Amino acid sequence: MGQNVAQKLIGSHLVTGEMSPGSEVSIRIDHTLTQDATGTMVMLELEAMGLDTVKTDLSAQYVDHNLLQTDERNADDHLFLHSACRRFGIWYSKPGNGISHAVHMQRFGKPGVTMVGSDSHTPAAGSLGMLAIGVGGLEVAMAMAGEPLYITMPQVWGVELSGELPPWVSAKDVILEMLRRHDVKGGVGRIIEYHGPGLAGLSAMDRHVIANMGAELGATTTVFPADDEVRRFLTAEQRGNDFSELLADDDATYDVHEQIDLSTLEPLIAKPSSPGNVVPVREVAGAQVSQVVIGSSANPGLRDFAVVAEIVRGRQTDDAVSFDVNPSSRQVLENLSVMNLLMPLIQAGARLHQSGCMGCIGMGQAPASGRNSLRTFPRNFPGRSGTKEDSVFLCSPETAAAAALTGQITDPRDLSERFGIDYPRFREPERNLVDTDMLVAPLAPDVAVKEELVKGPNISSLPDFDPLPDEFSAPVLLKVGDNVSTDEIMPAGQKVLPYRSNIPMISEFVYYQVDETYVERAKAADGGHFIVGGDNYGQGSSREHAAIAPRYLGLKAVIAKSYARIHWQNLANFGIVGLQFTDPGDYERIERDDMLRLTGLRAALESDDRRVELVNTTKDERYTVGHRLSPRQAEMVLAGGLIPVFRRRLQEQGATTG
Repeated sequence: MGQNVAQKLIGSHLVTGEMSPGSEVSIRIDHTLTQDATGTMVMLELEAMGLDTVKTDLSAQYVDHNLLQTDERNADDHLFLHSACRRFGIWYSKPGNGISHAVHMQRFGKPGVTMVGSDSHTPAAGSLGMLAIGVGGLEVAMAMAGEPLYITMPQVWGVELSGELPPWVSAKDVILEMLRRHDVKGGVGRIIEYHGPGLAGLSAMDRHVIANMGAELGATTTVFPADDEVRRFLTAEQRGNDFSELLADDDATYDVHEQIDLSTLEPLIAKPSSPGNVVPVREVAGAQVSQVVIGSSANPGLRDFAVVAEIVRGRQTDDAVSFDVNPSSRQVLENLSVMNLLMPLIQAGARLHQSGCMGCIGMGQAPASGRNSLRTFPRNFPGRSGTKEDSVFLCSPETAAAAALTGQITDPRDLSERFGIDYPRFREPERNLVDTDMLVAPLAPDVAVKEELVKGPNISSLPDFDPLPDEFSAPVLLKVGDNVSTDEIMPAGQKVLPYRSNIPMISEFVYYQVDETYVERAKAADGGHFIVGGDNYGQGSSREHAAIAPRYLGLKAVIAKSYARIHWQNLANFGIVGLQFTDPGDYERIERDDMLRLTGLRAALESDDRRVELVNTTKDERYTVGHRLSPRQAEMVLAGGLIPVFRRRLQEQGATTG
């Protein structure tokens, strides 16, 4: 039987296990990607592990999130990251060079390669025929140390594309259609693989848009074949020698099947405050808009800016709209300039910002309270924008440009009649202007080993956590509902992210948008505490701070109906046991401040039964909860996390060799 692209990628890197959905496999990792919001912890983890130099083929650190330097903290962390790259043998992308996903695709990505990244949108690299998976920072550090990545083998969800996109409809509408159909949990436990004749009309950067936001479906990753379009992209990037064809076999099969006729799609938009809250643009047309933002990792291609430039060329945006443009990379900015596509944006009133994530992560560009903001971003979770009561919509560049001109949510298909604008079909250049000047290559290992880490006063060492006790009683300090995101657990934004390398300080902000009393109550709970959650607990960003900071505050266990993949693994990585209700109805029986007791935890986690008895001593009730930990993960949780296990293994190896 033939193999699909996902199976070929995993099979060629398989270290242990069998490619049977639901079983644990480990795979060899070729590339790693870190960004500054998560990379500082990764570098501190490498230091804690005692690593000399990375073992991957290529590791790259990007400074793209924390670009606002309102005080010394971000600047200090940039110096630390630069020194860590010199020390450990890592590529360093300087501040302002661009968003990690776009730059990695332009400069380093190539078919057949595996990559893990401490950013949940790492799967964007699947657009080039890569297997790219977003994980917590500690798993990236382990990959840098030469360890394989352990995952539960996903199902492969084949999505067959046919037809061609009509005018005013683009790649963002394809992934929004997937979210309209399946919401934010539809891809959990799956790899999405796109195939079919409709691929011929999607550029590599179009595919990047779709692969990037597969993360919003909860998918493990998204893959595309490496075909003639990928060859064209790499040739235009002057890296044609990095191309190798990777196609599904003619008789390949998929575990799940889906079809999309691209010709039937229309402009779509995700309403506040979830990427899965998708409706046709016409359904919300006419609503007033006060901000439009173009850019982000979800629409990073030259085409995404060029189309907007052509739509607004010779026109001024509505006087009530703040029109913001975030170039995705320095290289994209330079190409827009030489192609005479930058001036139309500026003359239309664009506020041109740094090449980076910026407003997508809440670093500036916070919208006005109570006003609508349209963004070409991947996420609109509550408060992520930096405005607590925000109203953020996600849309295509075409829909965003239409709103910028009219001051209202407008179906871009109406622009032809209202302004006489023909749909601007952008043709990718055969050869791009390439900029590598802000990429700093790694030092030779014999030079790197002599480098010292530069630590400013805001950088603290990674806390040590005690092993999980076999028995403990603790209160439920927080009970939350479905689809709680890591942005709600551990907010981002300019107020919080500068403390990303200081766990004691960043822990002061845990859940503060949900319950301002949580931190003080957690500090007062000497014996630790529980959190109870609904479905899809921990969706969204991969930031492991959402596990480390609550652990620092004494969180010992989370009990939820179900979990988002990355956060569930992050909990285990730092010694927090993630338990799941066997009977979802028991969620309703537990209230905040109830005292819960777990006993015989070690035996329960090590047994094949995978069930644990949970006692509610406040109500004198008993519940059965389960866990999905493999024996390897159970050992890790009981030891207090992955780092203690890794250290112990190194000590054992040293004793054996000694």
